[in-house]
Amino acid sequence: MTSEQHTVEKIGGTSMSNYEAVRDNIILGGRTKDDLYQRIFVVSAYGGVTDELLEHKKTGEPGVYALFADAESDWAWGDDLTKLIQFLTDINGDLFPDPMLKQQADQFITDRIEGVRGCLIDLQRLCSYGQFQLEEHLLTVREMLAGIGEAHSAFNTALKLQQEGINARFVDLTGWRDNELLPLDEKLKQAFDAVDLTRELPIVTGYAQCKEGLMRTFDRGYSEMTFSRVAVITNAREAIIHKEYHLSSADPNIVGADKVVPLGRTNYDVADQLANLGMEAIHPRAGKGMRQNEIPLRVMNTFEPEHTGTLITGDYVSEKPQVEIIAGNKGVFAIEVFDQDMQGEPGSDRRILEVLGRFKVRFVSKDTNANTITHYVDSTLKHVKRVVRALKDEFPNAEISTRKVAIVSAIGSDIKIPGILARSVKALADEEISILALHQCMRQVDIQFVVDEDAYKKTIVALHGVLIEPYNHEYAIVAA
Repeated sequence: MTSEQHTVEKIGGTSMSNYEAVRDNIILGGRTKDDLYQRIFVVSAYGGVTDELLEHKKTGEPGVYALFADAESDWAWGDDLTKLIQFLTDINGDLFPDPMLKQQADQFITDRIEGVRGCLIDLQRLCSYGQFQLEEHLLTVREMLAGIGEAHSAFNTALKLQQEGINARFVDLTGWRDNELLPLDEKLKQAFDAVDLTRELPIVTGYAQCKEGLMRTFDRGYSEMTFSRVAVITNAREAIIHKEYHLSSADPNIVGADKVVPLGRTNYDVADQLANLGMEAIHPRAGKGMRQNEIPLRVMNTFEPEHTGTLITGDYVSEKPQVEIIAGNKGVFAIEVFDQDMQGEPGSDRRILEVLGRFKVRFVSKDTNANTITHYVDSTLKHVKRVVRALKDEFPNAEISTRKVAIVSAIGSDIKIPGILARSVKALADEEISILALHQCMRQVDIQFVVDEDAYKKTIVALHGVLIEPYNHEYAIVAA
């Protein structure tokens, strides 16, 4: 494998669901046959498949994993697994008009799912004995189920490309029936040692089974970690993420497609702030490896292949201070702990964080004063209720309240702009938007506004209107 000639490219789930766009805009993209290679593609599951396998990312509606983990639904997960086979073979039917190819694709995914079914039945039977606890195995079950989605999409894509005369190679990192459990980097080295990038196009599963257990740290962000480590281990020239939209100055569906501009250039610090809000350009831990190895990351729009997208590097700083993007999260709960005993007593925040950690609840931001600590968490109501019950046990004299809010951030690689806070607050006041909390760090890369959930869109529109739209012509020059 020749280093520094190839790219490593990740294709998101929504893009994967449109095979023709992936083939024409990403794989082929106007290239001659000789130029098709020197690229590695790490693929996500088709849109909606991981929701069916695990649970719905936004609503929390249970998928196979959630039903299996729920002790009260003994066999509901089995029925869900049967529905899943139908769902995935229906996708195959849309992709493969040729009945022989469809049969091959159906056989592959059915064998996987039935293998998992047998494994889960055996595990359930084993855990009916008191010496074996199901909870100890749930993370392994979650990983095994998640891998089905990427195996399905990667196998299908390789098969379809082979049929169309491209020398694609299915690279299965899911660990299906592997005899040994390797560290991630070693597993990747082993997988790619056998690949000739000058004449093969690897289609790689976004899920990789490894000793570290990717889901333990990244949960559903595992494909980004796989993508990042493939780029680092193979010493890629550039890493590229293909999404169904540009990394733009705001969500075009909220602000209007005519008012937003692609970022064009930014740095990994901005990418980290976006990830904190749940709007990942790249998971911070995944970005770290590429930043340390000086591998640039490009975010491109699958459906606008002629656009160069947004290039993210470690050393970029805008030529002059400016806000680059207005982004937010409206699915946030504020958990406020008010306790007058906190005054002068160190350790309260640590105790709260231990409770959040116990329930694997991620906080986006927090604020404190003498007797109050508020954490803004990105979680479901079910988890928040569990956290509140635990906090009441931990702080029996405290008043604990929760409230659904939205966080909207103005983000940039350098926003040391005199008067930016005053202009922002005035823009929100003009729209009669009440600011519940406000956070600005000395690093000067973001300002967070906490507002009522129903003011989320108005806040984004107002901030974009005052901080970005007056300078849109300058952004267009940078993007070009």
